[in-house]
Amino acid sequence: MLDDAIDLVPPAKRSLDLRRVRPDKEKARMANLLADAKAFETASLAGDYYESFNVNSKNFTEKSRGTTGWIAECRRLLDRCVEQAKTADPAELCQAFGILFGLLDRIDDGREDIIFFADEAGAWQVGVDWEKVLPPWFNVLSATADPEEYGRRIVGLLKHHYAYGSARMLAVARKIATPEQRQALRNRRAGARPPRTARS
Repeated sequence: MLDDAIDLVPPAKRSLDLRRVRPDKEKARMANLLADAKAFETASLAGDYYESFNVNSKNFTEKSRGTTGWIAECRRLLDRCVEQAKTADPAELCQAFGILFGLLDRIDDGREDIIFFADEAGAWQVGVDWEKVLPPWFNVLSATADPEEYGRRIVGLLKHHYAYGSARMLAVARKIATPEQRQALRNRRAGARPPRTARS
């Protein structure tokens, strides 16, 4: 499966050193996660993965090799973030998560030509497994963010990328949070709702 995924990425755009996948290179791979996320961001914003094609009624559901390669690399980096959530430095891991989430935001906002979609562009097409990704992010965010930032970032991401599962994920975020973060999350959620009317 790894070989198939690597083949989808043009040689000039491959940042994966296959030697680092070996078990004895696991520490080196972990140490380079943030650097790899930054390199991926740089290549993405430079348009290195952007590859368009002439769209017609027969190929409008297809993805270019650049788009497929970007999706595979983004998922791989998110998987590495999840794997390292209990062992890596929380500040660095939170920064790596933030880089990847920021790229997904840019795809949704249409501000950058990062990847090409023939039909219905959006980060939802990346297929992020939010149920797997979010709890580890909550953990490192709780360890590094003040209460206001904790509430703001979680509510914002759920609204933008995973509204469908927001109730369930908010419950997880509350369990992970410090008491102060829990209160800030509650306040942030309450502020998003219409004001309650007093009963007569």
